[in-house]
Amino acid sequence: MVVLKTDAVLSAAVDQARVAAEAEAGHHRVGDHLGYVQEVDRVGTHRFVCLHPGYHGWYWAVTLSRASRARTATVDDVVLLPGEDALLAPRWVPWSDRVAPGDVAPGMLLATAPEDPRLVPGYTAGADPKTPDEAIEVRAVVRELGLGRTRVLSKEGRDEACLRWTQAHGADQPEAKQAPAPCASCGYFIRLRGELGAAFGVCANAYSSSDGVVVAIDHGCGAHSDVIEERRGIELPPLLWDDAVETRVVTGSVFD
Repeated sequence: MVVLKTDAVLSAAVDQARVAAEAEAGHHRVGDHLGYVQEVDRVGTHRFVCLHPGYHGWYWAVTLSRASRARTATVDDVVLLPGEDALLAPRWVPWSDRVAPGDVAPGMLLATAPEDPRLVPGYTAGADPKTPDEAIEVRAVVRELGLGRTRVLSKEGRDEACLRWTQAHGADQPEAKQAPAPCASCGYFIRLRGELGAAFGVCANAYSSSDGVVVAIDHGCGAHSDVIEERRGIELPPLLWDDAVETRVVTGSVFD
């Protein structure tokens, strides 16, 4: 590791660096001097505290240089940089990576990428086109001839859906572990068609938390159709007074 020798001319130009920082900062004051860093030969940087309330933990960096054998410093650059405790904006995440399940609200449109691995062309019966242009041509032909859906779920798309459904409404959920029986034996369970029907269906019980949701056959809840109340009423005591017929006793006679 090469240790640079501190340039005496540059390291001593604290006031010159402060003036340059104040000129850049405008009406925002420049704080205490934080030190000097030798970048390369005859190039160094002075650092000053930034007093702007919106830039807590940031500092002004003023880079100076001097020509060979020169005894004066020249300001090269003045920038505002974040320190270790600086308040920074969150790391940028592309829009395509920020979209999460449930983000699409009424009135919004979510475009599907042409190369979405969850879908395959329906017309080719699962055979993937070799190029994006070929995929566009296939969809155009299907749309023109009315041959059905242009794209259908791929194996990867089905596997992802099954994983999501199982994690959200599978046998490992707390309500499923306490359920009297699984969804597969429930009268409110509507099984899906096709291959997915072997493991999933839709709940049709309005009183269940899973109503209208895809559930696994081994899922369950307390609203199972086989849950029947053993006692559907209570036994009433004998009638003590019938107010439908008012009876009065007057001088030993009974009057209705």
